[in-house]
Amino acid sequence: MRKIVSFAHVSLDGFVASTAEGVHSLGWISFTEDLFRYVEQRIGQTDTALYGRLTYQMMESYWPTAAQQPNASDHDRAHARWYASARKVVLSTTLPANHAANTQIIGSNLNEEINRLRHSEGGDILLFGSPTATHALMAENLIDEYWLFINPVLLGQGIPLFRHIQQKTALRLVNSKIFPSGVMCVQYEVQATQ
Repeated sequence: MRKIVSFAHVSLDGFVASTAEGVHSLGWISFTEDLFRYVEQRIGQTDTALYGRLTYQMMESYWPTAAQQPNASDHDRAHARWYASARKVVLSTTLPANHAANTQIIGSNLNEEINRLRHSEGGDILLFGSPTATHALMAENLIDEYWLFINPVLLGQGIPLFRHIQQKTALRLVNSKIFPSGVMCVQYEVQATQ
């Protein structure tokens, strides 16, 4: 069975997006070449990306043409190739079902549709950012693993990664890595729900 793996940048105080001045800002996230290389190794092991609608629209506005930009980095070119070939699954009640090629929209029956996806062929399914989608999947106990990129910043307010936790969930630390920027990646596997 395929795993659902949540990839998220978080502040030390647990936020995935700042809401300072009423804007969802990601300017506090540390993006470095060594971090990109580390992430690309993991992303290269799968063929499916899972997004909430807002994150998907943000990705669609950038990645399809990122490699053609004159100042495209090696990371931009590599991730654009992966993005073009990856199957995209979007949790949305507003996007039309036939929105784009190689894209599946899940607008209802979340548990059933995600479990069908988990039992299909392919590698792990990577959930990128997407706090609303993450919250929906957590509520249904559908996340198998967390890759958290903890940034050395306190935001004080914003959108939390963990919201409305209904029950205790045991996690097992699988791996951790500290980058020169001070970002720490921790990989946790979901063990059991109590």
